[in-house]
Amino acid sequence: MTLTNFPNGVSSFGIPIMGGGFPMGITESFFVDYGNGSDGVSTKANSAQRPFKTIDKALDVVTTNKNEGIALMGSSGHTLTEMLSITKNRVHMFGYDPGGRSYGQNARVSLGVTGVATDIATVQNTGVRNSFRNIKFSNGGTEAESLFCFAEGGEYTVLDSCELYKSSLLDSSLAAELLMNGDSAQISNCTIGSNVGVIAGAIIRPCVMLTRETITGKVARDVTFANCNFWRNCGDTANAFVWSTLATDVERFMEFRDCGFNVTKNSTADPAVAIGGAAAFTKGEIHVTGSSYAHNCSAVGTLVGVFSSIPTYAAKGGYAIQAT
Repeated sequence: MTLTNFPNGVSSFGIPIMGGGFPMGITESFFVDYGNGSDGVSTKANSAQRPFKTIDKALDVVTTNKNEGIALMGSSGHTLTEMLSITKNRVHMFGYDPGGRSYGQNARVSLGVTGVATDIATVQNTGVRNSFRNIKFSNGGTEAESLFCFAEGGEYTVLDSCELYKSSLLDSSLAAELLMNGDSAQISNCTIGSNVGVIAGAIIRPCVMLTRETITGKVARDVTFANCNFWRNCGDTANAFVWSTLATDVERFMEFRDCGFNVTKNSTADPAVAIGGAAAFTKGEIHVTGSSYAHNCSAVGTLVGVFSSIPTYAAKGGYAIQAT
């Protein structure tokens, strides 16, 4: 890692100058290294050379609405003991290492079994205009309430170049990598799900769960997924990538642009649909556009309110427009 004489490793333009793919416009950055840091370091002394140990400490220090950053070192995993609840606004968390990956990021944030019912995810975000970049988030919680890896209930959130993976509750229809209750969230260049863990039985167990007000007062509205990978190792045709439980789970629109819904060849079943739900949408629509594809799925979506403009491909054949 090359160090510079810029304060906190950030240029006068507010741009982190170590690593790559970090957000512009950061007014001040606080550094976190779980393996080598200390929460006893004073705020003024915090730097890449003298980092905090925990993300919780950095979250306590950052000021809401000041566009301050939390830089996570990638030399060791960042292990949480409870759900990271982010309520402050305009806070920006990013992996501080050479990156740009859509999966396998060096900066990793994980939560295991806590025994606490309120720990529904590794991260729950309800702040406004927060961003997360170049980080792998994972969750291994086995409590009945620990259903998600990332629970999004904020406004104008950005998730860029992140991986979301929930290794547990592979036999629960309600579990998912991402709970989407966000307003105007923008998710790009991310990998959501896994090709490893087998989804067990005739259950849904999606990558993205749409279920209104799981985070009180929050619903998915004007959400965009762009250039994202969705991965599944399916054990039944009931498995899906995106699922809604109510007719009102999407307001206005949700778009999947240039996304791949990939069922690994090791799967024992092909899902009936990539995107589905329990009821036809009445408040919004889902659009699948651009160069998106659904591999080893019988259909992109058949639910009223899901519209696909992408082709389907046959082995050694041509293509036809996917019916909705």
